[in-house]
Amino acid sequence: MTNLDARGAATGTGDRSRPRAVLPALCATQIISWGIVYYAFPVLNPQITTATGWPAGATTAAFSLGLVVSALAGIRVGRILDRRGPRAVMTAGSVCGTVSLLIVATAPNLPVFFAGWALAGLAMAATFYQPAFAAITRWWAPDHVRALTIVTLAGGLASTVFAPLTAALAEHLTWRHTYLVLAAILAAVTIPAHTLALRAPWPPAPNSPAHRTEGATEVERSRPFLLLAAAFTLSGFAMYAVVMALVPLLLERGYTTSQAAWALGIGGAGQTLGRTLYATLARRTTATTRTTILIALGAMTTAAFAATPGPYGLLIAVSVVAGMVRGNLTLLQATAITDRWGTTHYGRLSGLLAAPAHTAAALAPFAGAALAVPLGGYGPLFFLLAAVAVAAALLARWTATDAVRRRSPRL
Repeated sequence: MTNLDARGAATGTGDRSRPRAVLPALCATQIISWGIVYYAFPVLNPQITTATGWPAGATTAAFSLGLVVSALAGIRVGRILDRRGPRAVMTAGSVCGTVSLLIVATAPNLPVFFAGWALAGLAMAATFYQPAFAAITRWWAPDHVRALTIVTLAGGLASTVFAPLTAALAEHLTWRHTYLVLAAILAAVTIPAHTLALRAPWPPAPNSPAHRTEGATEVERSRPFLLLAAAFTLSGFAMYAVVMALVPLLLERGYTTSQAAWALGIGGAGQTLGRTLYATLARRTTATTRTTILIALGAMTTAAFAATPGPYGLLIAVSVVAGMVRGNLTLLQATAITDRWGTTHYGRLSGLLAAPAHTAAALAPFAGAALAVPLGGYGPLFFLLAAVAVAAALLARWTATDAVRRRSPRL
């Protein structure tokens, strides 16, 4: 590699410095990894509990354990990504995911079932958005927002593809055999894709003149970082509690299961639409401004669900807007580190930033259902969740760094 090529690789300013196979490979592996390791479970869980006699609360707790493990393991995974790049991490994650599903599929009892999902948590940390974002941010910086948008648009199709596919398999196979088939698909596609497509040299992190170079430890202990982590944690808790509680809310108000499911599902279309708008928002606002705006909009849509009993068409419209906000929040979290502190320690810092938010998201469904009882229903719960999101938005106002303050929004 010539000096010019090395500089291009480091800065990401030339298309030739970006490995061409990475983007399509990550689009495919995000769809398959999310679709099989994450979205297949809610489809198969009723069949699992019926066939085994295990309590639904226990099987769901095993799945949530995987999410918590993923959040905690993401910290270590991020540090490895910074030093070594994504190839070994994501390939090992695909192998780990395959083995975990084999354990889940053959589990003779709940302890083994829990062990399988704990291992799946490691696979999630090594194959889901965080390592993919780290790869794109390093290879595509400073023009990484468009590439991140493409990958999240692909990832958004995971439930669209694999929820019906899993249901179709389950009509003809047992849940165990369905997981075996899905494990085979995961292994056949993601292991070679990660091994072959991520072979490009891992470039050194660029030092952007827009950011002051800081050590990772200094950033981790800074007030903006801690407040940002708190804001994302509160926002993530509220957002995922809303997603899981929307169907019960609408059922409580007299809507049919089908109507409630459509209201929830249409939010996925909103996410896809919202992600196409993020690049424009990023060009016209500072990181702090859009963080505050998007979290506040999340609070507003949550309050709208609580305050709007109908008509049904209006609830669908609120669901679309709420989905647009969620779609933008995914990209907001993906770019939060680079917008404030550059890409030098992206993996480590993004892992630390995501860990409490992902843990809160894992606990949100249980906490939401538990809080609905003493609050007197899901309507009051949604007002409480809106208040939590408002608190997150207030915290977000204080997350500006010196680099962010130097930038002025072009609204």
